[in-house]
Amino acid sequence: MTKESTYTAKLPEPDGTYLYTPDEDAIWGELYRRQMKLLADKACNEYLEGVRTLGLKPDKVPQLKDVNGRLNESTGFGVEGVPALIPPSRFYELLSQGKFPLATFMRRREHIDYIEEPDLFHEVFGHCPLLTNQSYANFVRRFGEKAADLGKGYSWHLFRIFWFTVEFGLIDTPQGRRCYGAGIVSSPSETCNAMESTDVEFRPFDLMTVLRTPYRIDIVQPIYYVIDGFAQLESIIEEDIAARINEAKAFGDFPPAFEAKAS
Repeated sequence: MTKESTYTAKLPEPDGTYLYTPDEDAIWGELYRRQMKLLADKACNEYLEGVRTLGLKPDKVPQLKDVNGRLNESTGFGVEGVPALIPPSRFYELLSQGKFPLATFMRRREHIDYIEEPDLFHEVFGHCPLLTNQSYANFVRRFGEKAADLGKGYSWHLFRIFWFTVEFGLIDTPQGRRCYGAGIVSSPSETCNAMESTDVEFRPFDLMTVLRTPYRIDIVQPIYYVIDGFAQLESIIEEDIAARINEAKAFGDFPPAFEAKAS
């Protein structure tokens, strides 16, 4: 969240509109069509319903003011345009206010398959549909409140909760295991890895186990945690998170399920 970005955030016009080029519209459309086809039998129904509720379409990059209005109508959540990378304290502050921070730039064509920093496609297509689900939106807001209250000493472990739910979470449904995390639904390689690979590990979500699990941001994930439903997330975030993190620190991390990143 703090390293330098190679992208520049777009700034809104006086009416709140962001100006996107025809090529940016085309990149959005390619990504949208590809992922919607892939997710038809892999994403949970709540996510797919959220795409419809937000009125996301392949023809143009969606406007943040439109996404904000539809989210407000459905769950009272909202979005706020920000630079690509913001400090964790600001990130948590916005979540606690019921505002999901959104990068306003679209990835360039050379990054169409993978971009390490979050762009508007990841933010809007990945994160926003599930914010139309009240239980999920409640969890995200309470996560922000807890993170803002606990401060820097707990931030690293707290983000593991976010990573294994909001970014890379899976959910058991009557139709089978489905994906909902933004890092999965917005990435074809992660979608296939999480839903088709036999070389990954699926674990039932347990808070202490999650708090002790390290991760890397620049690889497809070797471990996914699976929830029973979004109400479970609401319950998890109401635990004594500070006490659980202190306990996790005392136990120590599990050995990484990945190789160390080359320096």
